[in-house]
Amino acid sequence: MPLIPEEPQIHESAQGPRATPASGRTAPTPRPVPGPRPAAPSRPGRPGPLRPTPPVQRTPRDVAAAKPGPSSPAAAPAASAAPQIQLIPASAQGALDAAEEAVDLLLDSGRAPGDVLVITTGEPHPWAAHELSFGEASYWAQHDARDDVFYADAAVADRAASRPVVVVAVNGGSQAAAASALTLAHSRAGALLIVCGDPQQINSVLGAGV
Repeated sequence: MPLIPEEPQIHESAQGPRATPASGRTAPTPRPVPGPRPAAPSRPGRPGPLRPTPPVQRTPRDVAAAKPGPSSPAAAPAASAAPQIQLIPASAQGALDAAEEAVDLLLDSGRAPGDVLVITTGEPHPWAAHELSFGEASYWAQHDARDDVFYADAAVADRAASRPVVVVAVNGGSQAAAASALTLAHSRAGALLIVCGDPQQINSVLGAGV
């Protein structure tokens, strides 16, 4: 089913004006937190004082009735929920910039850099091109460290491990390359998948069962 573009959630909010207080300093404009955030763990309750229980005389019939029956099979674990999908409309030339803005908003909202994977379908991100110039071993070692945003070209992104948030910049490449990148990104995103590109092209892929 085609997705309705969600440009106001990230893209437009990043371009909005900033309020200026009377002091003349620019105050940051509140921006929406992209994607679901894990709920804070509940604080366990405090047990009350234990009271001794008087002994109870039990008859053989009571003992037999108290024997546990066969245990019921354990409930099957719930299937992992599919990631939330957000679409940021952008041209092929502007998709990478839109992806960068999305990453900035994620980090500003409190996401750890190591939670984010960025995949490009056309020209590789400048960071990826620079790091690959030092060799693939060094490049993938940074991926394994998981201490920063990792950028990967669609051609090699299948080596990337899953991360809570995956951002795809549909910044060129063939239709087949975009479809492959979106399918891969959907399988790698744990909580949120952000796609920056042409809505018609993206919806044709996402609506095909991604």
